[in-house]
Amino acid sequence: MKKVLIVGASGATGKLLVQQLLQQDIKVVAIVRATSTFSQANDIQPNLDLIRANISDMSEDDLAICLEGCDAVLSCLGHKLTFKGMFGKPRLLVTNTIEKISRILESIDADKKVKIILMNTTGNSNRDIPEKPPLSQLFVISLLRLLLPPHVDNEEAADFLRLHVGQTHKCIEWVAVRPDGLTDEDNVSEYDIHPSPTRNPIFDAGSTSRINVANFMSNLVVNSDLWDTWKGKMPVIYNHA
Repeated sequence: MKKVLIVGASGATGKLLVQQLLQQDIKVVAIVRATSTFSQANDIQPNLDLIRANISDMSEDDLAICLEGCDAVLSCLGHKLTFKGMFGKPRLLVTNTIEKISRILESIDADKKVKIILMNTTGNSNRDIPEKPPLSQLFVISLLRLLLPPHVDNEEAADFLRLHVGQTHKCIEWVAVRPDGLTDEDNVSEYDIHPSPTRNPIFDAGSTSRINVANFMSNLVVNSDLWDTWKGKMPVIYNHA
């Protein structure tokens, strides 16, 4: 049985990801905020181990215990849409967490390949291709970098994977999943995956249901062909029109 760690499991997409993985008979270690209202009914599921803690406060030793034996780490971490959540500390919550997890994985077993699957955003361009957004989008993104720390966090987390994994951290493979405008739906529906955005995420955003994001991320864990297609890349996911 595969084993994964989910950080940000108490968020809107993280909760759905936990369920998608459990449905695929995967053992899930889920870190949820200490103050989270994550359903207590989930506590009794045999393949689920809930860790109630704030990820930024966890020591590397405690996090190493959670990571022991994991085949993949999935991040749905994000900043709360409150003033404190967007402008308070830690400003680089996602980046710091991905860096810390990478260090720990390297120290646990440098010979075992572990997947990191990061939920990111279409507002962050893949500079490996490189993508060429229109000037209007570049202007707005430049403003977001100045005004909204969470956007910088998204960029730096993906850049860490792009620039360090496979070099400094050779035991890790990665995918950064980029949804567009997130929506809430009850069921998985048909969706499309692209190497780059096919719409302008600022002025002509598409839609991506959170449950479809969770489904794609869970499939990346279990489907080796899908993983081989997208590893080291930043696929964009849209609901099928």
